[in-house]
Amino acid sequence: MTNTIRVRFAPSPTGYLHVGGLRTALYNYLFARRNIGVAVLRIEDTDRSRHVEGATERLIQALHWAGLRFDEGPGIGGQAGPYIQSERTELYRTHAMRLLDEGKAYRCFCTPQELAASRERQTRESKEAAYERTCRTLSEDEVQEKLRMNLPFTIRLKIPLAGQAHFKDIIRGDVSFHFDVIDDQVLLKSDGFPTYHLANVVDDHHMCISHVIRGEEWLPSTAKHVFLYNCFGWTPPSFAHLPLLLNEDRSKLSKRQGDVAVEDFREKGFLPEALINYVALLGWSPGDDREMFSLSELEREFNIERVSKTGAVFDINKLRWFNGQYLRALAPEELVELCIPHLRAAGVDVLDRERLQSIVSLLANRLTLPSDIVPLLHELLLEVSEVNDDEARAYDFDGGAKSVLHRFVELAPGISPWKADHIKALIQTIQHDTEVKGKRLYMPLRIALTGRAHGPDLSIVAEILGRDICMTRIRSHLE
Repeated sequence: MTNTIRVRFAPSPTGYLHVGGLRTALYNYLFARRNIGVAVLRIEDTDRSRHVEGATERLIQALHWAGLRFDEGPGIGGQAGPYIQSERTELYRTHAMRLLDEGKAYRCFCTPQELAASRERQTRESKEAAYERTCRTLSEDEVQEKLRMNLPFTIRLKIPLAGQAHFKDIIRGDVSFHFDVIDDQVLLKSDGFPTYHLANVVDDHHMCISHVIRGEEWLPSTAKHVFLYNCFGWTPPSFAHLPLLLNEDRSKLSKRQGDVAVEDFREKGFLPEALINYVALLGWSPGDDREMFSLSELEREFNIERVSKTGAVFDINKLRWFNGQYLRALAPEELVELCIPHLRAAGVDVLDRERLQSIVSLLANRLTLPSDIVPLLHELLLEVSEVNDDEARAYDFDGGAKSVLHRFVELAPGISPWKADHIKALIQTIQHDTEVKGKRLYMPLRIALTGRAHGPDLSIVAEILGRDICMTRIRSHLE
């Protein structure tokens, strides 16, 4: 085992990259960078029944979009390759046969139908479904007879019938599992492909992985893995099991309650910097009140010992807040380019880029996603304003409201330049002249200009519309 810190992110290509997987990848990556180590990307594709065509490429693209650059992996290379498990099957078979020869594993000839019937019976009897070790006690003669009959078989690990497996977890401390609750795990399937457990241990050993950082759901499997390491006579790596990501109802984060795939967030206009910043804080704390971190700052600050044991709630509104912070930090032309596809999809004319850039800059503080620009601009860019919400329709334009509109039309021609701060001063003058204040001052103007009772800062709205449109809309409303 090398003294170099080596970690791995090892996703299965069964679909899109889950945001929980992104956090696991990020924590591995940050741990490697903080400790001047090596981050390995490995694709665990040995479960061919769950393999999805193109998923490997999408996983790699999502990680690349998020800014995570691994040191070794598919398409990168490295001395421990290949980094796709389906290209390493002979290595797993060799190790499974070694355990078989040493009496630490055995052949299981039970058919899928027999195993299903056993599980159904155990369920009816209110027992925990587990393999009943039917083939563990087969004599050598019985095994040879079944081999002569060319019966398919798997190779199972001989778990001790008593005792405990112990290991230390960096986050959770000392952990132990009784062997009597651990199944005789299949190591090699009848199709010659390894299970997760065998491939995981063999690869982590041969790739010299020093620290295994993965999700809490793998904690029970670690007992099997530690026992496997002992069977091979290898030193296990250090383990750290990350807390679950939770929905707001504290159930496990799942697609049923909203987006969970990195690609979903990307398509909606979340920036990689925002997603990485937010995900980093789901279970880890810097030890102070800071929230905004660039990736390079996270590389310096991240400490695995500060990862919590308890699950972290994924709050989409908090993620939107982070995204808004990063959107506002973009150059105006970059922000406009992000907004344009959403405006085009809504049928908004985007030919005048200079005006659009000015508008988007004025509204930037109200954006949390690029798509937010559409409802903000849609009514503003229409040639005629229509009263189109219930509160606006119900508003009583009394004498004071009408005097506000009349005074606006009288004073507007003298305002130069037509900018938000000057328009704000104009509204203050109207307040002074008419003695109308608060909601009775702003509501008539907003409804006349936008057709809505609520919206962006009124002076910004007026600047975006321009003097001529403002006066046309107010005159029209008065008529």
